[in-house]
Amino acid sequence: MIPFKHMNPYEALPDEAFWRKAIAGKQPMQVTNIWKPKFRVGYHHRIATAGSCFAQHISKALIDRGYNWVDAEPAPEELSHDSKLLFNYGVFSFRTGNIYTAALLKQWVKWALEREPMPDEVWKSDIGRFIDPFRPSIEPSGFYSLEELQASRECTLRAIREALTTSKYFFFTLGLTEAWINRKGKYVYPMCPGTIAGEFLPELHQFKNFTYRDIRRDIMQSLEIIKLANPKIKFMLTVSPVPLTATADHKHVLVATTYSKSVLRAVAGEIADESADVDYFPSYELITGFPFRGMFFKENMRSITAEGVNFVMNSFFSCLESIQGKRKRKNIADASSVTVRNVAETLSDNEDDIVCEEELLSVFGQK
Repeated sequence: MIPFKHMNPYEALPDEAFWRKAIAGKQPMQVTNIWKPKFRVGYHHRIATAGSCFAQHISKALIDRGYNWVDAEPAPEELSHDSKLLFNYGVFSFRTGNIYTAALLKQWVKWALEREPMPDEVWKSDIGRFIDPFRPSIEPSGFYSLEELQASRECTLRAIREALTTSKYFFFTLGLTEAWINRKGKYVYPMCPGTIAGEFLPELHQFKNFTYRDIRRDIMQSLEIIKLANPKIKFMLTVSPVPLTATADHKHVLVATTYSKSVLRAVAGEIADESADVDYFPSYELITGFPFRGMFFKENMRSITAEGVNFVMNSFFSCLESIQGKRKRKNIADASSVTVRNVAETLSDNEDDIVCEEELLSVFGQK
């Protein structure tokens, strides 16, 4: 008697499970079904965003498509479009500037939701203005007084609380593993002191390249704190595909970039695999994957082209629609104290609208 032959596990897999069908047999722009969303993100759902420079593209894409993006710290009405960008309004859901590392996210979450006191460190500019070390680029000329700086900090902390406690989703883009910390206070800076502002002091400022274990711990603690304040919130993690502008780790910048992105990708993927309320969207793979042959990078091999950004965003929304069907566009009016950006108020698609402090490090490579 001939024994019954069972199917092996690969025989019933869909096309996207096979390299030949999903990649080798397609042109780069034909690569689809890259992601299976966990959540049904509706137009009415409140969505907060933060993270590295690339996360700003997500904010803009949500606005462009009429989603309920939360702007918890809106700009004064009298500011022009350029002035809003200059002063970091409308970039993320709150006016922190770019949050490049998991450690910096955890700091802001603790300061805002656990009311942990912020360090009292303040810098002075050459013209006597006050600079916030944790938001060094949001006021290009600095604050006129210490009281004005502190009032601005409190406004941002309130905005973080408002956004994270009232949103259905929080999208966060991981950018870097490298950071600079204060040796005494053990807190982390968004940028190395002495680059954008402040003074670098070797005895006080220490370089830190966070490990996988560090980053996983910081992300998990951040999500847990947010969940305590808002049990219904869900999270979307992404990894920025933008390479490091510079590294302080005494390695070639290509090696440092590969380490940084590999660790961030591994952390984000593992947390999403283990958590029912966390998803991971592969924006990193859609730009840097070798099937795309670097076609989405500009000549400097760092900046992402408009075509690349559109490819990523179109992939994101087409995958969402694949699980929930086409929906009518909605403009949601929200009666709460948080301002919801209407699609008509969207920022332009000009690359100059992307605020990226880390790019300023490139000037030091020209000396």
